Amino acid sequence: MLVFLLHFSSTMQLKWQTVFFCLCFYGMDVVFCQARYSIPEEMPEGSFVGNIAKDLGIEISRLISGKARVVTKGGRQYVELSRDKGALVVKERIDREELCKQTTPCSFSFDLIIENPIQLHRITVEVQDINDNSPKFPKSKIDLTISENTASGTRFPLDSAVDLDVGINGIQNYALMPTDNFKLDVNNRADGKKYVEMVLQRELDREERNELKLVLTAYDGGSPKKSSTAQIHISVLDVNDNTPACKQALYKAEVKENSPIGSVLTTVSAADADEGVNGEVSYSFAQASEDARHVFDINSETGQITLLNRLDYETEKSYQLDIKAMDKGTLADTCKVIIDVVDVNDNPPTIQLMSFSNTIAENSPVGTTVAVINVEDADSGQNGVVQCKINEHIPFKIESSLTDYYALVTDEILDRENIAEYNITILVSDQGSPALHSNKTLTVKISDVNDNAPVFGSDQFRTFITENNSPGVAVLTVKAGDADWGPNARLSYFLEDSDVTGNPVSSLVSINSDSGVIHAVRSFDYEQMKSLTFNVTARDGGSPPLSSEVMVTLIVQDQNDNAPQVLYPVQTGGSVVAEIVPRSADVGYLVTKVVAVDVDSGQNAWLSYKLQKATDRALFEVGPQNGEIRTVRQVTDKDAVKQKLTVVVEDNGQPSRSAVVNINVAVADSFPEVVSEFSDFTLSKEYNDNLTFYLVLALAAVSFLFITTVVVIISVKIYRWRQSRIFYQSSLPVIPYYPPGYADTGVTGTLPHMYNYDVCMKTNSRKSDCKYSTLGGQSVLVVDQSFSETLQRAMKEKEFLENAESPEMVGPFFYILSFCGGVEWYILYVALKKGRKKGRKKGRKKERKKERKKERKKERKKERKKL
Repeated sequence: MLVFLLHFSSTMQLKWQTVFFCLCFYGMDVVFCQARYSIPEEMPEGSFVGNIAKDLGIEISRLISGKARVVTKGGRQYVELSRDKGALVVKERIDREELCKQTTPCSFSFDLIIENPIQLHRITVEVQDINDNSPKFPKSKIDLTISENTASGTRFPLDSAVDLDVGINGIQNYALMPTDNFKLDVNNRADGKKYVEMVLQRELDREERNELKLVLTAYDGGSPKKSSTAQIHISVLDVNDNTPACKQALYKAEVKENSPIGSVLTTVSAADADEGVNGEVSYSFAQASEDARHVFDINSETGQITLLNRLDYETEKSYQLDIKAMDKGTLADTCKVIIDVVDVNDNPPTIQLMSFSNTIAENSPVGTTVAVINVEDADSGQNGVVQCKINEHIPFKIESSLTDYYALVTDEILDRENIAEYNITILVSDQGSPALHSNKTLTVKISDVNDNAPVFGSDQFRTFITENNSPGVAVLTVKAGDADWGPNARLSYFLEDSDVTGNPVSSLVSINSDSGVIHAVRSFDYEQMKSLTFNVTARDGGSPPLSSEVMVTLIVQDQNDNAPQVLYPVQTGGSVVAEIVPRSADVGYLVTKVVAVDVDSGQNAWLSYKLQKATDRALFEVGPQNGEIRTVRQVTDKDAVKQKLTVVVEDNGQPSRSAVVNINVAVADSFPEVVSEFSDFTLSKEYNDNLTFYLVLALAAVSFLFITTVVVIISVKIYRWRQSRIFYQSSLPVIPYYPPGYADTGVTGTLPHMYNYDVCMKTNSRKSDCKYSTLGGQSVLVVDQSFSETLQRAMKEKEFLENAESPEMVGPFFYILSFCGGVEWYILYVALKKGRKKGRKKGRKKERKKERKKERKKERKKERKKL
C-alpha cells in the first residue's frame, strides 16, 4: 500500500488540499487499484485534479494503447481523463451542496479502466467545501408576541439560519441588535448544529413600549465571512403567563422507505395550563430542511406527522424535525422529532460489463480472463449483499478479486470441435427478503486452432482397374475429414514419393490436390504389373499444417489381350522334325503332346485343344484339356506315312484368342522310310543363322583366350629380362661360369688354344673388358651368371621339346616358349660377339702399350750407357 499526500496552498487564493491514496490488489489477469484525490468545489472546467499516470506509475503510452477511460456508474461525470498528459481534469462544475448536501465528507467515485491487459483503478475524489453560500433564514421577518409579564430569563427560540456550506464555512455565530431587553444565547445540538434562543434580560413594559424591532444576524466561518439577517418584530401583549410544554423533548420514529403516502409516523403533543384561547396549542415546523418539509406534514391541531411523499433510503436515511407547540398567545415550546428511514429490498442488483472479449482461442490456458463485471446493489445491509454465479456445466467460473468486481475466467481446456459457442448467463441476487435478482447473458465464441489432423474414412483404400485403361481415367476418390474449421480444415491431397517396380509413382497415377480424385497417368498391363500400392497424404491449411497418410492399393484386372503361345512342338519354317508312330502302335498310343501357355490369368488363361485339320481325322485325336495327341484306332499298312495335323489352342476369354500349331507325324517302322518321305524338307534359315552365330561365338572365345595367353607370357619374359638387365648394371662381383661349347678347362674347346679370355660383363656392354693370357695356362671363358641362367633355361626348353612325343601335342603355348628361347639365344650370341671384339681391341692396346714401355726402357738404358 502506497500513500501519497500532496499539499497545495495559496495565501491569496482559496486553500485546498489534494490527497492521493493508492491501494492495489493483484488478481489473476486484472489489476485493481484505488486512488483518492481531494479538490475544492466550484473549480472551473479543465482544472487539474491529479496526475494519475505519475501517481499510479503508469506510462502515458500505456494509457493511450490501453484505451484508458473513465467510467462513472450512474449520475454525472465530473472528471475526465486527458490521456496524452496522464492527468485528471474537471469536466464540469462541481457543487458540493448539490452533490452531497450536508453530508461530510463529500466525495464521488469512478473507475479508470485500461485494457490489454485489463487494469482497473477505483478513483475517489473528495470535494472540499468552499464558502460559496451565505447563511439564510427561513423567514426574513420574525413576528413575536410577548406578554408583558414575561419573566426575565424567558427564552424565545428563533428559527436558525441555514447555510448549505459545512464545517468552518457553515454558520458559526449569531448576533442580535439591539440588546436592551434581550440577549442572544447560541447553543449546540447533539448533532453539532447551532440553535438560537433569545433570552429576556429585562421585563417588558407594554405601556412604555408596545413593540420592539430587532435585527438577528447569522455569520459563517468562511474567509471572507458571509452573513445574513432577519428582522424580529416583537409585539408586547397582555398577560398570558403559561407556556405550552411538550410531553417529550425528543420523539423518534421509524418508517419503511416503501410506506404509502399518508402513513402516520408519530404524534407530537404539548400541554398549556391556561384555559380558553390561551390554552389552545397549535403545532408547526420550527426548523426543517426543504427536503423534510417536502416529505413530511404536521397537523397543526393534533400534532400528527404524516408522510407526504415517497421515501428513499438510498437518498436520505434519517430526518430531524424541530416542532413548535404554541398557544394562542405568544408562548411556545419546541421538541425534536427524529425519523429514521428503514431500508427495504427495493433495488435489484445491477450488472455492468467493464470489459469483455467475445472471442477466445480454444487453446487458451485455464484461468484466461474473458470478462470483468461490476455488480452493485443500492440497498444496505443484507439487502445489499450480492451473490454472483453463472450457469452450470460450462468450462467457465466466476471469481471475485475486489469488492463488487468479478472476473469471468476459463475453468477447463476449451475444445471448439466439441462446442463452438457458449451462452453464459450471469445471475446475481441479493440476500433480501424476498431476494431480488438480475441476469445478463454473454455470448462467447471459441476461435479455432489447428489441433486436429485430417482423418481418412478408412485405414486403407482398395479399388480395381481393368488393364489397357485409357490414360487419365478417374480410378478412385480418397476423402479425409478435419474437425477444425476454416483454413485449418481446408485439405490438400498429395502423393508420397515412392518407386513402384522401378518407376516413380507419379508416372503411374496422379491425384487432384483439391478433390482427392486419383487418375491413371498411363495404361496398365496386367502381365507387367498386377497391383500398385502407394500412400496419399492429406494436409490441412493450418499453421503449422497437420497431415495424415493412407495406403491406397490399385489392383489391375486382367483382360484377354494375349493369345496362347505354343511351347512345344517348336515351330520352324523348314522343319523336317516329325513324330514317328510305328505301324504296330495300339489304340491310344501317345504321339506327342502340345504344350502351350497363356500369360493372361484366370479364365483368360484356361486353354482348350482341338484338332482343326488332319490328313486322316479318323486316326488321331487331341485331348481337349491336356493337349495330348493319341491314336484313335489301330495303325494299318494302308495309312499314309506322311501325316500332317493342325491343332488349335484356344483360351476361355471373352472374346477368346487362339494359336495354331502344325505337327508332322510319320507312320513308319524304319528311319530310311521316314527320310525318303520327308526329303523335301530343308533346314530353316533361322536354324542355320543360329548355328552360325554359335560357331562364330565359340571361335571368338578361343581366339581371345589364345591372345591373352600370348600377352601374359611375353609380359613375364620382358619382366625377367629387365630383372637381368638390372643385375648387369649392378656392381656385384663376377661369378665364373663354364658353359659347354664356349669354354674348355682342358684346352679342348672350340676356342683356339693360344688365347685365354677373361670376359667381365657389366650392364653396360661398352665397358666390358676382355683380357688375354699367355699359353700354358687353362683356357677359361668367364661370363656373367645371367647368361648361364639363360642358357640353362634354353637347354631345358630344348630338352622338353625333344622329349615330347609330338610337337602338335605341345600346343601353341610351347611354340611361344620356343620362340622366346630363340630370342634369348640370339641376344646371347650378339653379346658374346661384341665382347670378343672389345676384348681383342683392349688386348691389342695393352700389347702396344707394353711394347712401347719396353722400347722406352731400352732407349733409356742405351742413353744411360752412353752417358
